[in-house]
Amino acid sequence: MLNKCYCATCIGVEAVVVTVEVDLSTGIGIHLVGLPDSAVRESLLRVITALTSYGFRIPGRKLVVNLAPADLRKEGSAYDLAIALGVLAVSEQVPLQDCDRYVIMGELALDGRIRPVNGVLPAALQARSDGFRGCIFPAESAQEAAEVDELEVYGVSTLAEAIEVLTQRDACDHLRVRKPTTEGAFHPSGNDFRQVRGQLVARRGLEIAAAGNHNLILVGSPGSGKSLMASCLPSILPPMTREEAIETGKVYSVAGRGARIGGLMRERPFRAPHHSASLVSLIGGGPQAGPGEISLALNGVLYLDEIAQFSRSLLDALRQPMEDGQVTISRARYKVTYPARFMLVASMNPCPCGYAGDVSGRCTCSQGAIEGYRARISGPLMDRIDLQIFTRSLTAMELLGISDPLSQAQPAECSAAIATRVARARAVQAERFAGEGIFTNAAMNARQLERFCPLSDECRQTMEKILDRMGLSARAYTRILKVARTIADLAGEADIRPPHLLEAAGYRFLDRRVTP
Repeated sequence: MLNKCYCATCIGVEAVVVTVEVDLSTGIGIHLVGLPDSAVRESLLRVITALTSYGFRIPGRKLVVNLAPADLRKEGSAYDLAIALGVLAVSEQVPLQDCDRYVIMGELALDGRIRPVNGVLPAALQARSDGFRGCIFPAESAQEAAEVDELEVYGVSTLAEAIEVLTQRDACDHLRVRKPTTEGAFHPSGNDFRQVRGQLVARRGLEIAAAGNHNLILVGSPGSGKSLMASCLPSILPPMTREEAIETGKVYSVAGRGARIGGLMRERPFRAPHHSASLVSLIGGGPQAGPGEISLALNGVLYLDEIAQFSRSLLDALRQPMEDGQVTISRARYKVTYPARFMLVASMNPCPCGYAGDVSGRCTCSQGAIEGYRARISGPLMDRIDLQIFTRSLTAMELLGISDPLSQAQPAECSAAIATRVARARAVQAERFAGEGIFTNAAMNARQLERFCPLSDECRQTMEKILDRMGLSARAYTRILKVARTIADLAGEADIRPPHLLEAAGYRFLDRRVTP
């Protein structure tokens, strides 16, 4: 006698439906096949103990459990619940209905409770695509899957509740998990730009970066406010669209962080790894081929504080993901691809002592030492950073918020006002790139750049002067065009104008290799 249930496993952020076939025939023994790893092989003991604790019997005949496709390696503990229900159905101890119309995932405790598992959001999306009626997931994981439309999602805490769904579905509305009908007001985290004194150029640069999702680096002496301004960035970023939220949510679900969120993310992620982070933690990989920080920062910000302290190999590993928007991790046992479209925000001192270019004249570093310190960041990586901004030390009047000796202290512009302009510019880009598969100016490819960033004769003459004076690479040229497009969007201009190009070029001081 044969029974089929369905589970799912994830390859990167995409799910693959796994058929759990349970066969009961003449003979003795319990066998699990289908290329399982240690965690999956151990599931038999968990399943047997959990069924016994509920008073069910283990058939005294030959029991074969096959996980198909057999050539796909199965990892993790998410197969427990589907195997247990398959055993109950094939041994006719419980008359399960429509068992083959649900994707079932969950780890069984020895007393029959169900623990959360990873990857339920990609599994739910795949279940809808494959025409399943619904999904049965652990209660702690089910909320993120409830965001998938046209799919019944049940959140169960015990084996008994899972059996109840498949035997008395009409009476299980209390186990049905639904997405919220209304969303509350969006309240971003992060510090407020009202707390930032002075640094008008840096504030403007951060606004442009947020509006177009451009990479940015802040270079300045200690205490000039680089880390504070970076921490203010989440407060001016708009909430993610539903499409972006699902894309980011899939990464967090695979990483086992979806249950902590309790549904789809609205706020863009802000990841700030320490400079001692390993290559695997930053890029992804490891025994389970998990996503790294660059994928967890999808549609958000990856902040590298004191970027010059990161290893050269670690920084150079960012170059390809920054260009392609994805990272492919190839190992002997697997090859997976994760999305990696993020805004890189970095900060660093201008020299080993930290005071090169400071008006106090405290720097004692030689020009060779300064160049050697900046060379820790390779030219190709710096080429991919759109805005390079120097932050000077604050004067006493700037620190106190006094514009001139006769005036009173005036508070700086708050994040809410900046966020309004950023949201307006993002809305323009969303309309511009509808159907293009991108959301922001920074993501434009060569074809889109030619289409959406045409230059007038006056702009071409201005650009020629910029290139001759600064000696920029072709990549830096395209970065200037993208930033100029964002500056025009913030200004409400339909076309790029010479002032936009000049301002965009002014944010590339490191390309000129001179101290500001």
